Amino acid sequence: MPTCTSLRKHTFFFMLMTIACTTAQSEEVVQLWNGRAPVSDGEFEAADTKVTVHLPEKPDGTAIVICPGGGYGGLVVGAEGHGIAKWLNQHGIVGVVLEYRLPKGRPFVPLLDAQRAIRTVRSNAKAWHVNPSRVGIMGFSAGGHLASTAATHFDKGDADAAEAIDRQSCRPDFAILVYPVVTMGDKTHSGSRRNLLGADPSQQLVDLFCNEKQVTPQTPPMFMAHAADDKPVPPEHSQALFDALQAAKIPSKYLKLPSGGHGLNGYKGPMWDAWQEQSLEWLSELKLGER
Repeated sequence: MPTCTSLRKHTFFFMLMTIACTTAQSEEVVQLWNGRAPVSDGEFEAADTKVTVHLPEKPDGTAIVICPGGGYGGLVVGAEGHGIAKWLNQHGIVGVVLEYRLPKGRPFVPLLDAQRAIRTVRSNAKAWHVNPSRVGIMGFSAGGHLASTAATHFDKGDADAAEAIDRQSCRPDFAILVYPVVTMGDKTHSGSRRNLLGADPSQQLVDLFCNEKQVTPQTPPMFMAHAADDKPVPPEHSQALFDALQAAKIPSKYLKLPSGGHGLNGYKGPMWDAWQEQSLEWLSELKLGER
């Protein structure tokens, strides 16, 4: 007969295993390209891109692909990635952290990854309890540029594609941008521009990635938050995009924060809380597809 001590040990071990299994079931890591990732039309490299899918306990049907910042030279996957996904999970939203490939002067590489991530979420909608009409994208700093690029450069998918993922649209249903890089023009963040476009890009390429110039009537709704005292990425980035969205009559909101700088006081405090609270309120007001 087992002793009380052995029973306690067994129970404690069972509890640990249960916690471990629950944690494992709440996250899923997916490789997007199976080791053969596109660089541009007809050009590929032996590489891959990882997304970590954070699944909430009580999903509400919404999913958001999260693009961390890092100036297109690195990825801040903690505070601007997994931390955000866990916050979204608290509100029933599936958080999909995208560890996109760094461009190194290959401007379409991050966009291809973001588009693939959106298609992947829609392709797995049933398994992840997601409404395919409620798939958005969120980005911070240079990740905000990627998110706004995905929100202004998209297609409906290829209905005749052999792979199911490629049949899905890569248009996000909404975008949330926090202190985003938007323009690649005169007021750009020089490091992000250099890493994305190279040292001497053509004017045509610069204009293509000036996302305030790429707004059309098909552009999805957007929410932007930016501090007035942001020096590395001045608030003119969000203002220019907001003006373009308003001119095109796209549902949009620009939250002008009085302080916080770039990173909003290190991802904490009243300015950080303000964009989180108001973005969720804005999202709840959007008339997206009902589940």
